Amino acid sequence: MRTVKECLVLLFFVLTLMLLGGCTGGGNNSGTQVLPMQGPSPAALTGLLPSEIAADNKPIVLGFSQLGSESTWREANTASIREAAGEAGITLLLKNAEQDQQQQFEAIRSFIRSGVDVIAIAPVVQTGWEPILLEIKQAGIPVIILDRSVNVPDSSLYVTFIGSDFYEEGVKAAKYVRDKMRHHNGEIRIAELQGTVGSTPSIDRGRGFRKLIADQPNLRITLSAPADFTRSGGHEVMKTFLQQPKEQWPRVLYSHNDDMAIGAVEAIKEAGLVPGEDIIIVSVDGTRRAFEKMVAGSINAVVECNPLLGPLLMQAVKEIMAGRTLPKRMVTPEDIYTQELAAIEINNRKY
Repeated sequence: MRTVKECLVLLFFVLTLMLLGGCTGGGNNSGTQVLPMQGPSPAALTGLLPSEIAADNKPIVLGFSQLGSESTWREANTASIREAAGEAGITLLLKNAEQDQQQQFEAIRSFIRSGVDVIAIAPVVQTGWEPILLEIKQAGIPVIILDRSVNVPDSSLYVTFIGSDFYEEGVKAAKYVRDKMRHHNGEIRIAELQGTVGSTPSIDRGRGFRKLIADQPNLRITLSAPADFTRSGGHEVMKTFLQQPKEQWPRVLYSHNDDMAIGAVEAIKEAGLVPGEDIIIVSVDGTRRAFEKMVAGSINAVVECNPLLGPLLMQAVKEIMAGRTLPKRMVTPEDIYTQELAAIEINNRKY
């Protein structure tokens, strides 16, 4: 009789043969049988439900409230954001407020209802934002302010503000005027075309310009009015300025954007004057149309304000979704261009 030990060895041997036969699928199979691996699922490993894992693979959804389409600059800004979102694989929900803050509020509430991942806002004006930003915060959605700032006591209501330094743009424009007119004697009357009343660029471009000419008694703003950042507005307001007696006509025009400056050029020509000579013109934006006017001699200088914020916005969205910290203020690098540089630079204008 076999011992218990011998019986166990024989049983082990038989079982081994049976397992080997199972792995090869038997002598009559043409190929190896591959069995599905058994083990913990990805959901078990991560502690997430399968639906939550699927959600992680969905594209980021960005709700963007654009303030309007009032200018060439704004059109380029919108195009940049659309293009950058596509390149980044971010789903963009864009609503245009057409210069109406209440429409912006309605758009933002629709973003909240849709459950977007991030909300970006280019505000029409600075004030009146605290209640709607609180609604967004309560919904747990991070906010990026783009182009124009908001005036709220609690800066934690938004993650970051991406845009130009409008105050510095006004300073650059004033520096140009001071230098250009340094050899002129007597009072130099300056006309100012303001943008949308209450908007950040109009407020800060005005402040920066005034600050720098404050110690120049011969430089004086004698005419100033809003023209809403539009070409038609610039034309109409400049016509009104030139309806004053000739001795009150401005020697310099400072326009808060290119579209208003281009409209003013038309009005100046209609009055029988030569823009760029009879009236020195400095503007802000840096659009191709303004560069064309500089090449033609009608505008003397343009302070750059870069509208191509799309790539920077999409990068900020991705950083937020990755849980990284962003600086509270992100400023785009910009320059000033004169007639002498316009012909060289014009082909580099993307807007």
